[in-house]
Amino acid sequence: MAEYEYRKWDGSQRFEPQSADRAFEQLTEYLMHHGDAVLRQLDQVDGDERELVELLERQGLIERDGEGRYRVAPRGVRRVQERALAELFQAFDPGAIGKHDTGQKGAGSVLMEVTRPYVYGDPLANLNLHETLKNAYYRQGGGLPIRPEPDDYVVHETEYQASCATVVLIDMSGSMARYGKYATTKRVALALLGLVRARYPQDSVEMIGFYTLASPLNERELLGSAPKPVGLYDSRVHLRLSLDDPLPRQVQHFTNIDAGLKLARARLRRAGAANKQIIVITDGEPTAHVEGREVVLIYPPSERTARATLAEARRCAAAGIRISSFALIEDYYYFGLVNFVEEMARVTRGVAAYSSAEDLGRFVLDSFLKGRRERRIGH
Repeated sequence: MAEYEYRKWDGSQRFEPQSADRAFEQLTEYLMHHGDAVLRQLDQVDGDERELVELLERQGLIERDGEGRYRVAPRGVRRVQERALAELFQAFDPGAIGKHDTGQKGAGSVLMEVTRPYVYGDPLANLNLHETLKNAYYRQGGGLPIRPEPDDYVVHETEYQASCATVVLIDMSGSMARYGKYATTKRVALALLGLVRARYPQDSVEMIGFYTLASPLNERELLGSAPKPVGLYDSRVHLRLSLDDPLPRQVQHFTNIDAGLKLARARLRRAGAANKQIIVITDGEPTAHVEGREVVLIYPPSERTARATLAEARRCAAAGIRISSFALIEDYYYFGLVNFVEEMARVTRGVAAYSSAEDLGRFVLDSFLKGRRERRIGH
């Protein structure tokens, strides 16, 4: 297993004099580990580093928002996605990336080796011109010009391509800051967004971060996000907080998979895709759940929270949503986590996998591709 270290951003890191591409690559690496705290430091640099920041602005890789703060520009976000996707391809057999067989016939990708006679209503874009002209030529006994008739037409068979709506639930609890887990998870999520945009434009992918609560993340928010800092160090915690009040910063670092699943199910309910799936990436057992208009925080992890989370997982499965759970097992206390994700896979007939951060991309990509192929219906 690769070695990891946890580095706290203190603003002491400096950009090395270099090209704009190399500077943006270094800035991106800091963003992956430390979030948009890095961007807040850019106004404080001077000398060669100030020139690099201005160069990144001129290149359209970073920009200022309406309040004058630096943020990654759309062109920069796209470049980060492309790089993350390229890195993911290097770790995964690229031959597996492509359209998905479903065993159904219909509108979709052309199967060049399979043809059949034309049927009224077939799209002429799928016409096998070579076979059609050959049939007409033989029927009329040779000679020119060739005059095809309807019975001569041959079309390529097509393979139905089911659309898929995916929600990726990303653990933002305090422990995700260790061993590079959160940075790797962000790379995988950004690569998945880039893959869907490039290869599966009929699909949708949403990111939701879960901590003590859960909230959606767009691409820029995901890139600038970071795990919630630990604010309580008590050996035992049992708190109830109203969802109608602002969440105190010192209690944001808990793990509320229940809230993430609830929000994901609500988003997927509105999706019209044939296949729906949730991909959960976490490094710990749930330590928070929702009861009515309250969020309940319990540490060490309790059976009560596990039962509430599994009940929500069952509701997702009953709605025809495939759930894949990935447990990051760098920490020494992962045995309870393994038991929990196995139980969640059992009650939902879903997928459970255990992974180091360095192998996460390969597992998530494989699960995403399988989830697109498997049509599910409610129980």
